[in-house]
Amino acid sequence: MKSLSINRISITALIFLFISFLFSCQKENSSNTSKKDVSQQDAATYSDEGAQADESFDDIADVSMTAADADNTASTGRLSRDYHPDFAELRAAIGLCASITVTPNDGTYPKTITIDFGDACVGLDGKLRSGKIIISLTGPLRQPGSISTISLENFYINHIHIEGTKTISNLSENGAIKFSVEVTGGKVSFPSGRGYSYESSKTKVQVAGMDTKICRDDVFEITGSATITFNNGVMVKFDVVDPLIKKVACPWLSNGTLKIAINDRVLKIDYGFPHNGDCDNKALLTWNDGNSQRVIVLP
Repeated sequence: MKSLSINRISITALIFLFISFLFSCQKENSSNTSKKDVSQQDAATYSDEGAQADESFDDIADVSMTAADADNTASTGRLSRDYHPDFAELRAAIGLCASITVTPNDGTYPKTITIDFGDACVGLDGKLRSGKIIISLTGPLRQPGSISTISLENFYINHIHIEGTKTISNLSENGAIKFSVEVTGGKVSFPSGRGYSYESSKTKVQVAGMDTKICRDDVFEITGSATITFNNGVMVKFDVVDPLIKKVACPWLSNGTLKIAINDRVLKIDYGFPHNGDCDNKALLTWNDGNSQRVIVLP
């Protein structure tokens, strides 16, 4: 009987030790997966896709600001009955296939501008868009203190599904034209099924085109950061190193450098590549201390 009791105690102890071992392994594995091991090639792929998302959200801001700026005559004291924006500069980018409605269609605020791209609208900039961009304005875009809130309804650009809310606030003072651009609740889904969440906080300072009422000659310097979290838990952090240059007349960023951090890996995107400031849809992604590189195509 004594021997049986000892055996029972031994078996119980072994079971306890085995369960403890399993639990400790699970904890160790859990802590290891909280910071995923990302290869250099995977990091390059994450950076490439992240850059596409960043560019897509910037495109939404450009379209929205061009639409909102169509009413800049409203801030010059013209009567509300004279409010008849033709959105000519917006049409020069997105073409004629999108329908644009304004409510109320006069010089009063707040107002809402809805750009409906339907099921498929190929712009003059070559981008395929569908769904709606809805812009709510508290006042004229160029008026300091005005806030534009942009929401999306079933919106796609080049088959990439974009969701979230974008808020553009006019921070201009002492003649300097400046906007803050915040994205909250952002989400990107690729046709392949890959996807991620997106949050960003950026500042846009106008550096050219201030002396005209033409929006298409405006040029902005963009600084700030963005955070992208992929569905598998990998987090990518974007930080502007050299101000990004965005010409309204160009559908893509044309200059500037972006640093990308994924765990302990650091990559960079040069938007000046290959023509140092010309308008094109290419950028150069480098990693491994500049020894590895990939040309990425922006949406």
